[in-house]
Amino acid sequence: MSNYIIFDLEWNQGEAPVTVDGKTLSFEIVEIGAVKLNEEKKKVGEFSRLIKPQIHKQMHKITGKLIHLSMEDLEDGVSFQEAASDFLEWCGEDPKFCSWGPLDLTEFQRNLDFFGMPLLSDRPLPFYDVQKLYSLAYDDGRTRKSLESAVEELGLESDIPFHRALSDAIYTAEIFKGFGEKILSKISFDTYVTPKTKKQEIKIIFDNYEKYISREFDTKEDILENMEIMSTKCYLCKKNIRRKVKWFTPNGKHYYAVAYCEKHGFMKAKVRIKKAENGRLFVIKTCRFIPVEDVEDMKSKQRKIKKRQKP
Repeated sequence: MSNYIIFDLEWNQGEAPVTVDGKTLSFEIVEIGAVKLNEEKKKVGEFSRLIKPQIHKQMHKITGKLIHLSMEDLEDGVSFQEAASDFLEWCGEDPKFCSWGPLDLTEFQRNLDFFGMPLLSDRPLPFYDVQKLYSLAYDDGRTRKSLESAVEELGLESDIPFHRALSDAIYTAEIFKGFGEKILSKISFDTYVTPKTKKQEIKIIFDNYEKYISREFDTKEDILENMEIMSTKCYLCKKNIRRKVKWFTPNGKHYYAVAYCEKHGFMKAKVRIKKAENGRLFVIKTCRFIPVEDVEDMKSKQRKIKKRQKP
């Protein structure tokens, strides 16, 4: 039986990233806190560990004020390797990771990698971004509010301090319990580990858009010449459809186009070129259907960009 693992991390940083054996670490995890919910979202366990720093031996002044921890507090902690091993054993088989925002899972895997421990997956890892889900459930789906603001807006009891790992995990779990199945269908993917083969690529259709996470490429030119990435295919009827707004880019990293499907209407395609941990490139592509007025807005943006890019 898989459980929901709502976890939170606190981390420290130095004045500069540290590189050892070709691996770089900016943020060193100093505390892990988690709540375990069963499939009925009932609390069945808690986890908490302080971690003794091995890399950043001084507390960053901003971090120290935020997380209410000192180096003296962390002297009694265990090594990251021990804490991470205990945590993953506590999680059990096939855990469903949940966190407030997308950063914790990435930094956890980066710390695993830096300290020579196995990663959680050989491909993008599905998880629940509770901050995003909160916005979809109670806001406009785009804004991202702090955990403290969400707790206050929902009128939840807030009798334990924020910015400690277990406390924040407890608050996040209380918010998570309120989501229905429709909200929980909006799964996110951590891309610390990117697809290396076509088989590992992610293609998923949600209720109002499609998401595609590509394998890695050597150059941006390889991406822009790839027919699968740069084609405009209706993700509902699976047919190639004619572009009404040709591909354009405001910054060389994000590319936009609009195509028209006779059955489903105007579809906006967005390609984001991102850098993998190993320096190679991959793509996150999304496609969604938009109203006519948004098409005119896209045409206007394209014209402005072309005008600005003229010599």
